[in-house]
Amino acid sequence: MMCQKNLSQKISKRYCLVALLCFGSLLGNAQNLSDTEQQIIEQVNSNTAESIAFLEETVNINSGTMNPSGVQKIGKLYQRFLEDLGFTTRWVDMPESMNRGGHLIAEMKGNKGKSLLLLGHMDTVFEEDSPFQRWERRDTIAYGPGTNDMKGGNMVMLYSLKALKEAGQLEGRQITVVLHGDEENPGRPTDISRKDIIELAKKSDVALAYEPGTGFRYATTARRSSSGWTLEVEGVQAHSASVFSDHVGSGAIYETARILHNFHEKLREENLTYNASLIVGGSDAKLNASGIAGHAEGKTNLVSDIAIVKGDLRTISNEQLDRTRRKMEAIVAENLPKTEAKITFNDGYPAMAETPGNREILRQFSRVSTDLGSVEVEAYDPNLRGAGDIAFIADYIDCLDGLGVEGGGAHSVKEYVVLTTISEVTQRSALLIYRLTDPKLAQD
Repeated sequence: MMCQKNLSQKISKRYCLVALLCFGSLLGNAQNLSDTEQQIIEQVNSNTAESIAFLEETVNINSGTMNPSGVQKIGKLYQRFLEDLGFTTRWVDMPESMNRGGHLIAEMKGNKGKSLLLLGHMDTVFEEDSPFQRWERRDTIAYGPGTNDMKGGNMVMLYSLKALKEAGQLEGRQITVVLHGDEENPGRPTDISRKDIIELAKKSDVALAYEPGTGFRYATTARRSSSGWTLEVEGVQAHSASVFSDHVGSGAIYETARILHNFHEKLREENLTYNASLIVGGSDAKLNASGIAGHAEGKTNLVSDIAIVKGDLRTISNEQLDRTRRKMEAIVAENLPKTEAKITFNDGYPAMAETPGNREILRQFSRVSTDLGSVEVEAYDPNLRGAGDIAFIADYIDCLDGLGVEGGGAHSVKEYVVLTTISEVTQRSALLIYRLTDPKLAQD
């Protein structure tokens, strides 16, 4: 407990110092903001306490991906919030076979400036049986499921829109909000579960996503893909004294080792990773229905006849993904004697490639940050981020991600949000939305 307390104090002091520096700088840079923008900032600040209370309420509702009723319960909170702001909302149910809670879509139709698509997700990785269920505040740090990923980000998005509404700057804008219920484990097939967001992206100009921030100095202009592969190898089962003979060959495990070694040595290139995460092999080996556990048997005097390996593949572009898969298939095909091997791939998240359009949105976001007296914003290293929903639409629209809260510990029972940073994070988001949807400011 003492270690946890010291950690909270250390995090709190660091972010409090950042907040004080930014606030002092903000006072000196007020001349960079218009009267309207000053009003938006004032509304953000006046709503900060309320936004934290709202975040606490949402965190205390379990919405694990595999808890559809919990996802729908939190979705109703978001739905009411958006309707109060003047959005027209609809709920998109997924097929019952997916066991997913569905998606919330909210639209405000207007004709001002760029058409924006704002992205978040309602689900977390913490299911109903997780011991990590409740909000716990310790000084200026709050722990809880989704505080960082990404109920915190949803809160930033919603209270950015609320500030614009209260400043009289929301009506007439073209803004669509999509809150998925299954980002942490997308329903399959994704051409159904991501159909709506793709259709909406094709009608929009810019997408902003509110996944967790990576420090005030960074935002995300590229994310790597995330997909899976399964290697299945067969050999001839026989007495070990006959291994390497013409009629027995090398066995499944040696063939598997050859393939993995060649993956390790021959696939290397920038922005590419290919992890082998699970392997079973022997004279009897199989995976269970979940695909994340298995069983294997074998004796030292038997040549193995079966091996199975599962892994993932992450690439910076879809072209790199296709090229790497072809190389893997070629390696797999060069079988050792008396063995056979095949590799299959399953699609997950596509890549969000770096584009000039993404860089331009980053430039405008950086300008917002410096006009607020904060730091210039740079592109975050895509190798340090996981995959995200924004990648499904990155081929159709200019994108920027990482606009959510500052914190850490995502996907762990130490997940937290730094409360002292919420005001500034929301200020930057609100002004970016305002400038992008104002025809006089979008190209400044």
